[in-house]
Amino acid sequence: MSRSPVTNIDELDANALRVLARQLMGKLNQQDQVLHAKDQQIAQQAHEIHFKQTHIQQLNHEIALLRRYRFGKKSEQLAGVQGLLLEDAVDADIAAIEQELINLGGKPSAAGTAAPRRQILAPELPRIDVHHEPESTTCGCGCQMQRIGEDKSEKLDFIPGVFRVERHIRGKWICRQCDTLIQAPVPAQVIDKGQATSGLLAQVLVAKYADHLPLYRQQQIFERAGVKLASSTLADWVGVCGVRLQPLVDALRETILAQPVIHADETPVQVLQPGSKTTHRAYLWAYAPGAFQDLRAVVYDFTEGRAGVYARAFLGNWQGELVCDGYGGYKACFEQGIAEVGCMAHARRKFFELHKSGKSLIAQQALEMIGQLYDIEAKGQNMTPEARQQLRAQQARPIAQTLHAWLQTNRLKVPEGMGITKALDYSLKRWVALTRYLSDGRLPIDNNWIENQIRPIALGRKNWLFAGSQRAGRRAAAVMSLIQSAKMNGHDPYAYLKDVLTRLPTHPNSRIEELLPQNWTAQATN
Repeated sequence: MSRSPVTNIDELDANALRVLARQLMGKLNQQDQVLHAKDQQIAQQAHEIHFKQTHIQQLNHEIALLRRYRFGKKSEQLAGVQGLLLEDAVDADIAAIEQELINLGGKPSAAGTAAPRRQILAPELPRIDVHHEPESTTCGCGCQMQRIGEDKSEKLDFIPGVFRVERHIRGKWICRQCDTLIQAPVPAQVIDKGQATSGLLAQVLVAKYADHLPLYRQQQIFERAGVKLASSTLADWVGVCGVRLQPLVDALRETILAQPVIHADETPVQVLQPGSKTTHRAYLWAYAPGAFQDLRAVVYDFTEGRAGVYARAFLGNWQGELVCDGYGGYKACFEQGIAEVGCMAHARRKFFELHKSGKSLIAQQALEMIGQLYDIEAKGQNMTPEARQQLRAQQARPIAQTLHAWLQTNRLKVPEGMGITKALDYSLKRWVALTRYLSDGRLPIDNNWIENQIRPIALGRKNWLFAGSQRAGRRAAAVMSLIQSAKMNGHDPYAYLKDVLTRLPTHPNSRIEELLPQNWTAQATN
């Protein structure tokens, strides 16, 4: 027989009262936790809303300034080639900001802009029909649906050297019994309702950021091929693609920061701000995994200056071995626990320049000993880190010790102020960093690996002269990161970007790593 519940608290003994009190306190604690979690959720949502509103305000202010320049008085704008380059950058920036506003849920202001006109594609261009039909034409009521028409839209495609028009045909199917109408959905595009296919977008990006062809030159090339496209249209495509590709670059950065060894280097670039007719110096930094790491990738980071704070901002909380030259901007990183790995090529360069200009005997002797170290490195190029470290311990370390003693002896002999003095001091002051590679087979002898990845940027400066804005510089750094990383993995940058831009609109963000150059496999086409 079950015991009836006690409803009168006066009938409870002390133990029962304690049990009841614990139950009530437990319920109160649960309620407090639920309320606390809700308060945190509300606070987080309020923070996100405030961040989005602030960011939207900043973007609207930025786009207003750009539009004021782009559509303002001609007297305030640059003429000639510089003006064309800057207008391309401004148009791309405007398109990028508009896309960011859309991503944040904002609505770009249309002030100062004319309604874009969709380009009529030349009828003489070859056309290919792409049909889109529903997976099933059987109505939910069981009847077979009938095709009653179709919608057509045209997109300009580009196969290297050939323009063609993709004509997308979406059949309309209706059930006469219940008046149900179905149609295949519009294929997702990286630029919503855009006229360019992913192939044409990839061509424009590769031509601009790999072949260093400014947009106005591409416009001229396209016109000779029978297609008239405004440079502002090309700039819109570049701006939106830069925003859409940024998550890939962010994921690539995180992948690099997971490596134990990283190379770093920087090179100057000129920046011309809209509304200003003079350029100032900014910097493009390059970061890549160690030359002996399996990962082949590089990320470029565009910054306003060369101060060490920019390197610290990129590396964040990363801890590992940083291969770099003797630039003092990295000093703060080393104070935070990052190990410095020096560049023997920089040390060698100091002696090489002296020997080339003055036939210095001391410089020649230094070059010979450093050359012996590089000969040993050539032997260990394809070895495992353990075998390479053993080779260095047996053959390279004795030479390095002899070189160090030789540097110290000759430093005592030469007077202050001479060129050879500076060369000797450079190596002696950085000797620990220069020889750290001897104790770890994962470390390279120099920083040449990253210098090779930054060389295309230096060569391209001769064509594009300057970056049109800070935003344009960051966009260039992002797209060039993907292009150069694709090259490092043996991919054709055009094929890579075309495939990625095709898949990106429907690809889950949780699987973004699949589209990174080191993991990418071309999607099979029908």
